Amino acid sequence: MNVENLDVKMANTLLQQDPHRVDENREKVLEVAIGREVRAFRRKQEITVAELSAITGISIGMLSKIENGNTSPSLTTLQSLANALSVPLTAFFRRFEESRTAVHTKAGAGVELEREGTRANHQYNLLGHIGSNASGVIVEPYLITLSDKADVFPTFQHAGIETIYMLEGEVDYRHGDQVYNLTPGDTLFFDADAPHGPENLIALPARYLSVISYPQDG
Repeated sequence: MNVENLDVKMANTLLQQDPHRVDENREKVLEVAIGREVRAFRRKQEITVAELSAITGISIGMLSKIENGNTSPSLTTLQSLANALSVPLTAFFRRFEESRTAVHTKAGAGVELEREGTRANHQYNLLGHIGSNASGVIVEPYLITLSDKADVFPTFQHAGIETIYMLEGEVDYRHGDQVYNLTPGDTLFFDADAPHGPENLIALPARYLSVISYPQDG
């Protein structure tokens, strides 16, 4: 699988999210959470807004406002929706009540671990881990240090998407049938289902960040 040049890719792609956007309607966060759950349950059951309106007696306009988080529905309204969608009333508050987790790892405090293919003088430091979460995605950030040129490095193959950011040194990194020369500041972003891994260790020590993301089970 070839990796496209980032500038070409971005020229034809409009980013869907602003990672630095500030929510200007914090007072509406509960209403938005409820609305998203109502829409999700309705769509899961393949019920149209018109059909839900007929079942509950709530107008189409009011249902639209509820799903878009533009109004605060009464408990009576929510109970009607819960009955129509066959879910408990508390299901509409699930995402609003979920805790959000952050992991702060101080320099040198990452958990050093063994993973398949690890050799002497190859260090893998897990920088943080968040398990089950609202996004449905597991992300594992590693700091990898390679310091022995004579050590043979096998290829890895696993589910998910991986991003590598080179910090120090120089390696030839294989992905499928392609080999990419990585030097400090380079990024490689790829489907981790293809065989991949450092093939030639050119300048050591070599250090890079590896971020692996994959869907959480369930």
